Amino acid sequence: MALPSVIIIGSGFGGIGAAIRLKQQGVSALTIFEKASDIGGVWRDNVYPGAACDVPSHLYSFSFEPKPDWSRRYAEQPEIHAYLKHCANKYGLAPHLKLNTEVTAAAFDEARALWCVTLATGEVHEAQMLVTATGQLNRPLMPQVKGLSSFKGPQFHSARWDHSISLAGQRVAVIGTGASAIQFVPRIAPKAGAVTLFQRSAPYVIPKGDHLYGETARRLFAKLPLVQALSRAKEYVVHETRALGVVSYPVLTGLMKPGFRRLLTESVKDETLLAKLTPDYPVGCKRIMISNDYYAALARPNVSVVTDAIREVTEQGLVTADGELHEADVLIYGTGFAALDFLAPMHITGLQGRELNASWRDGAEAYLGVSVSGFPNLFMLYGPNTNLGHSSIVYMLESQITYLCDAIRHLAQGKKWLDVKPEVQGAFNARIQQRSKKTVWDSGCTSWYKTASGKNTNNWPGYTFEYRRATRRLRPEDYQIA
Repeated sequence: MALPSVIIIGSGFGGIGAAIRLKQQGVSALTIFEKASDIGGVWRDNVYPGAACDVPSHLYSFSFEPKPDWSRRYAEQPEIHAYLKHCANKYGLAPHLKLNTEVTAAAFDEARALWCVTLATGEVHEAQMLVTATGQLNRPLMPQVKGLSSFKGPQFHSARWDHSISLAGQRVAVIGTGASAIQFVPRIAPKAGAVTLFQRSAPYVIPKGDHLYGETARRLFAKLPLVQALSRAKEYVVHETRALGVVSYPVLTGLMKPGFRRLLTESVKDETLLAKLTPDYPVGCKRIMISNDYYAALARPNVSVVTDAIREVTEQGLVTADGELHEADVLIYGTGFAALDFLAPMHITGLQGRELNASWRDGAEAYLGVSVSGFPNLFMLYGPNTNLGHSSIVYMLESQITYLCDAIRHLAQGKKWLDVKPEVQGAFNARIQQRSKKTVWDSGCTSWYKTASGKNTNNWPGYTFEYRRATRRLRPEDYQIA
């Protein structure tokens, strides 16, 4: 039984997890292309002050590689990045890794049943299976504001943090109030001379139940793995119950409102600021944030929140719609990522010259978020409709990796390719969109979860255990098999 050759693009949680499992299954012709100089994905790129996960550490790690010595309940960036490097080293991925190697295109050769992958150097590599593990949050989204290039001071995106710039005593302008800004604003506010935060939409921020794991707890996790397994199971159940409000009964998300309101009013006393920080949409419609110090940071005398739209950027700072100039020395973008542009900027070509970008003109979609009709032996990790609003993406990735390994088993039986049937993909996505209309994400707001037309391309509108059940085995009847 000959196992197929595999190319993986990306070395974050998806790419590393897939490579480990494929190696364990016996795949030796395995190459991981990574455009950066190190592995880690978002946990390599996001090194801004305060960068941390908002999913508990015991749940935000591989089930097959528990880490008993997490320093705290919600791990910070350096520790998560170190964990991924540990996994790559322990499972011997170094010989398969090609760092500083960017993939620009991939085309399926129907005659030979091979994916031909083109690198930025022009070099071409071939494999029977192509696995994309580039994630949804890997390309920083820059604000579309007039005059950005005219600003005379330093400017950078939070995912490309410039640590050479000292913010001490500086007037710092921050655009955006997403998950990154929630974390770095409290860290920079005490150092900066002034921070002006430009907010388009107020997020819901609830308390973060974070705490350090003491030496006794870490020793217990190490000596009794069952204890850590129970901790992980508890975190899973707690987070999964939140899906009741997110995907089934949106009214239940309102139960989070008292916690939000209490945190806000305990931290902020100014009525004008309170009004600015109170969202005007249902809880959960946009991503819910967790932080214990965000509101307190905004209440500092050297921090101001501006809700007027930005009209333009000048040499001196930012001009809002009311004509006021907000002077700044440093400009930081906390504007998130181009999450709707899956697999961009790579050019992917399938059967009969079909272009993936053209297939996704009306919004990305895939069967189980993994397979796209007309693109045989292409399997995506963290693809369309696999993001979550309530639990750990690592859990979803492990489900997808199990599905990928089953696809390998089918190909090893002398098959050339697996191509999901268009009617199967169409029916699946019709169900996804129909179910999305009943979720809290469709309760009256705009977010990065949806396209301009309102199509949910990012989130899984169900429970993670449903997804795991659906991806436990590849159903041959769902695919055209050559």
